[in-house]
Amino acid sequence: MRQSAGTADKTQAQELYDNIRAQTWRQVKLGERPTYTWDDAGVRWLDERSYKATIQKDMEHLTWLQPYFRGKPLIEMNRAFIMEVLEIKKKETSPASANRVLALVRAVLRMCIEWDWLDNAPKLRQYPENKRRVRWITTDEATRLLRELPDHLRDMAHFSLATGLRQSNMSGLLWEQVDLTRKVAWIHPDQSKNRKAIGVSLTDSAVAIIRRQMGKNPTYIFTYNGQSIHQVNTKAWRNALKRAGISNFRWHDLRHTWASWHVQAGTPISRLQEMGGWESVEMVRRYAHLAPEHLAGDSANIEGALSSLGTNLSQPPFLIAQKKG
Repeated sequence: MRQSAGTADKTQAQELYDNIRAQTWRQVKLGERPTYTWDDAGVRWLDERSYKATIQKDMEHLTWLQPYFRGKPLIEMNRAFIMEVLEIKKKETSPASANRVLALVRAVLRMCIEWDWLDNAPKLRQYPENKRRVRWITTDEATRLLRELPDHLRDMAHFSLATGLRQSNMSGLLWEQVDLTRKVAWIHPDQSKNRKAIGVSLTDSAVAIIRRQMGKNPTYIFTYNGQSIHQVNTKAWRNALKRAGISNFRWHDLRHTWASWHVQAGTPISRLQEMGGWESVEMVRRYAHLAPEHLAGDSANIEGALSSLGTNLSQPPFLIAQKKG
């Protein structure tokens, strides 16, 4: 293997050459592990994880880390150094954003162990995050919003409320992925977030919305001026929210609204998980509190014990004592 010394100084070049020869000899004769860097790990990670739906997000995180981790030997990636860098991310953004980057660093270092590039990896604890409420809107609010949206966004928002599809899956939905006779649609594994196929049962409203798109584009269902739509968080969307009197609401919250409506209508959590394509039931339980009615029977189990406490609790203690005397 040929390698540039990166210097015109013959003495420095010879020194580098001797070091490389010595390192190679130790690797071959003594079985020493080569010195891999974070750059090596990042490149291999992207190469082996290119199938991930979130690979673009990984690339964004790695790009942010690069000024701090560039050229760092893996054996020097200790907890103190990593957390010092993540503190910068936390201050720039939020604990939640820092945790997303931390999760990637942890995953890459674990793979370095599998690749036999490291013996062990530092234990990295996530930052505490504030639990955010599920943001959803009522049917009255949804009606106001749909009235304010331009036609192409109105149909897409209405379809999201009818199916719960993520924005990327909806905007990329092809005519070949729907069967209006059977009233079904499907998301291929390479299109879904968790790389598992999703079957979508189309309501009458969803079918009607799709039929309105016929003849606009031979490939994509949802379009604007005949072209596929890739951006929905537009000025038109934001202005419609203002006119409808709805604040703190993102496009993705349409999916939260769909799930919330289902729970309140009695759809079991396990069925909702399958319909929404969530990987684990824990991700769906955040909607369970919206319909506590199913717990009514269990709540009544202690009613007998409560009633036995008596009616004297409403009377002042001294009156109860006088009756006893």
